[in-house]
Amino acid sequence: MGNTAKGKHALFISDRSGLQYPYTEMVREWNGSRVHTSEYEPKQPQLEPKPYTADPQGLPHPRPARTELPTADFLPQNPFTTENVAVVGAVYNISQPNSGILVGDYVRLINLIQPLSSAAGSLSIQQVEMTTTLSTDITATDTSMVVNDLLNFYSNGGYLMIEKVNSTSGLYENEVIQYGTYNSGTKTLSGLVRGTNAPFRGQTPNNTIASAHDSGANVFGARIVSALTTTTSPSSGQPSTVTNYNGYQLKTNDEGSGWVTTYEGGGKGCLAGPLNVNIINRRA
Repeated sequence: MGNTAKGKHALFISDRSGLQYPYTEMVREWNGSRVHTSEYEPKQPQLEPKPYTADPQGLPHPRPARTELPTADFLPQNPFTTENVAVVGAVYNISQPNSGILVGDYVRLINLIQPLSSAAGSLSIQQVEMTTTLSTDITATDTSMVVNDLLNFYSNGGYLMIEKVNSTSGLYENEVIQYGTYNSGTKTLSGLVRGTNAPFRGQTPNNTIASAHDSGANVFGARIVSALTTTTSPSSGQPSTVTNYNGYQLKTNDEGSGWVTTYEGGGKGCLAGPLNVNIINRRA
């Protein structure tokens, strides 16, 4: 077939309107129709929708969700003082501004550098931190235990933690235990509820797992927050005063006994936190 004419003087009839137009102004639509440029219509996108498949339901290399355990916080230098409070009796005053700790929480004191001192003597670090060891082996189901040191565990019940390290994995497998009574004469804690956890900052972490523990295992106690220590300061806005949360008071015993003198101290770098927390002792 020979060459075709360019048609610069020719006319054509539109397949859409039937009208006559210059041949050189003809265009071809997606359906094959030849129309004038003024009549041209692109293909409607909905005639060929993009295919969609179901959203993927899984992720490669997933990691299970978890709730991080609360951690211990550093306290100001010499954060401890003792005080006698009506009804409650002896308490430790803890300086920890804006701690978020609430009444009813259980707080463990950790890594005191110095004993609390007064003109009459001192309170040992062990007594303040409430640390001791197991006197005998216990099984995962025992409901009583004996410790080696005379400490201010609550006679009407509280919480303690037994430290345990898995000999194979090297991981901590601590157990938090709720006890019902404490006999200071025999150093026996009874009415044990195994594999529990103690509230901290208004929440109770997941329960620990009850297990057997050997004689000599480290035992750590915690004290309940009996009150918050606050002050107020003026504010330029509304409300006209602001409450400052300076710290809290830890109940020392259930007997209502008080301090003969005021003790204070603790040193620099002391910690306060939840009962079940793993802290390497920094003291020499």
